[in-house]
Amino acid sequence: MRALTFKEGEVAGAHEAGIPVRDPQPKEEQRSFPPVSDPTCQTMLDIRNGEGASTLVLQVFNWKGDIWGGGSTLAAYEDGKAQQAFVQLKQALGSCRSYEGTGWVGKFKSTLTMEQAPDVGDEAVRFRETAPMGPEHGGERNEQFTVVRAGNTIVTFQKLNVGGSASFPADLVNRQVERLQNAQRP
Repeated sequence: MRALTFKEGEVAGAHEAGIPVRDPQPKEEQRSFPPVSDPTCQTMLDIRNGEGASTLVLQVFNWKGDIWGGGSTLAAYEDGKAQQAFVQLKQALGSCRSYEGTGWVGKFKSTLTMEQAPDVGDEAVRFRETAPMGPEHGGERNEQFTVVRAGNTIVTFQKLNVGGSASFPADLVNRQVERLQNAQRP
């Protein structure tokens, strides 16, 4: 999976710090949080984060002039399991509209808004999560997620902004999905 991520120089406007690729932390080193208030939203979060994947690779994107950045999660599944997970994701998104949880900064409430999915991969969804933050933080946390299934992989692209909205670059979504599709062709 690492071989399919973007390399230095492939992402226009990337910060000098590059676009680091990392494996997830071992389970025993991960900080765990209680499940969120809505079980269907927890299903969406689990799939979005690659839970249940056989292989998982994370890539961080830092762009010049954008302090918020973004990221991608590439998750490979055993035969048929990516398609099953995507069905579950779409079902969860059919009823998940908001949830409360506890995260790195304490308790929060997120609201989901569905957006037009890009025409890419075998199937795709796009949604935005917003969470109020105090005025001392510059406004509302606004994060867009684009989730695409390409064969036996699911890739999630996220782009964060506070006090505004932003989208993960469409050309990078298209290029990443194309790489995943090409890698699975016989």
